Amino acid sequence: CEILSSLPLQMSLYFNVYFFPFWWLVTVAILYLKYPALSDYYKFILVTIMILVSLTELIRLYLGYVGNLLEKVPELAGFWLLTLLPQLPVILFLLFNEGLKIHSLERALHIIFAAFLSFQVVAAFFTLRRMVNTLASRFRLTEFHRLEEQRPEPGVPSLATGSGS
Repeated sequence: CEILSSLPLQMSLYFNVYFFPFWWLVTVAILYLKYPALSDYYKFILVTIMILVSLTELIRLYLGYVGNLLEKVPELAGFWLLTLLPQLPVILFLLFNEGLKIHSLERALHIIFAAFLSFQVVAAFFTLRRMVNTLASRFRLTEFHRLEEQRPEPGVPSLATGSGS
């Protein structure tokens, strides 16, 4: 029985679990310090982003752990989509939008977080592809064996051939 989970992806998830609280605390502290200097729409955007990233990251990491370790395709696909769609664009927005008055420590943390997310997108894609191909092959083999068991043996009359009384 081949193991389909990815060790590099799991290591990345493990380190991400410990990095995220540190990233969150530093980002909130810097947001608190620069909050009065920001325009009103950037204040609203940053608070909304922090809430969105916090909730999404918890769900994303859970789905990554379950999908990778238990080799569950739907959970790993959910992890991949949550990484690719909301998380990565939001972190890139925080990293490259100069209107946010980015602090150097904040930029360094966003770069690390973006690197985690980028690696996880690629690793999860290849892991998902391997899992889906293997599970499809297993399904085809079980269907083939099921059909082989239903096939009548040669020389034995069957009801389908019309022989019998």
